[in-house]
Amino acid sequence: MNDLTKGNSLKLIFFFTIPLLIGNLFQQLYNVSDTVVVGQTLGVKALAAVGATGSINFLIIGFAQGLTAGLAIITATRYGARDYKGVRKSFAASIVISVLMTIVLTILSLVFVDPILHLMQTPASIFANARIFISIIFIGIFASMAFNLLSNIIRALGDSRTPLIFLMIGTVVNVVLELLFILVFHMGVAGAGWATVISQVVASLLWLFVKWC
Repeated sequence: MNDLTKGNSLKLIFFFTIPLLIGNLFQQLYNVSDTVVVGQTLGVKALAAVGATGSINFLIIGFAQGLTAGLAIITATRYGARDYKGVRKSFAASIVISVLMTIVLTILSLVFVDPILHLMQTPASIFANARIFISIIFIGIFASMAFNLLSNIIRALGDSRTPLIFLMIGTVVNVVLELLFILVFHMGVAGAGWATVISQVVASLLWLFVKWC
């Protein structure tokens, strides 16, 4: 872990920020990969179905990022104060809060998936595919929450490069799985959805393996 309380502040902030900026680019690439791959492999209607759920998908990702980043602030404060017992407590509390919010979000989103799509005036011709795709994303809210929680906690400990590495890995895994599920297993838009969820699970598990094994 990196101690950002010692040394040249401007230099420390600069080198901490660069991976964050690059990570934002990869996050955008991660988000649009579903659209690009689906559009190139499944055609216009499938592309429209995935695109129609883009704002909902972005809302889920944004909520996961915002919640876990807010929780990580407490961990960062404790770490900066060298209160390592407080770091462990805040991390444990972050896990509990994230789990509870994940359960609530997953249940509510799956129960109200049809009303949400109707509220967004999703065309009937793409409604079925849109429902399949976004339902899988809703099922995988736990994966998005876990990946963002782990990434923000490690950033709170002064390391912004490791989350970038695993985000890059997740992006590559996502694209590879999408091509595999769609072209080989012919899973349609469901393949794109499951690829997104599985890639986040893989990135999270790799993160845990590297840090604690």
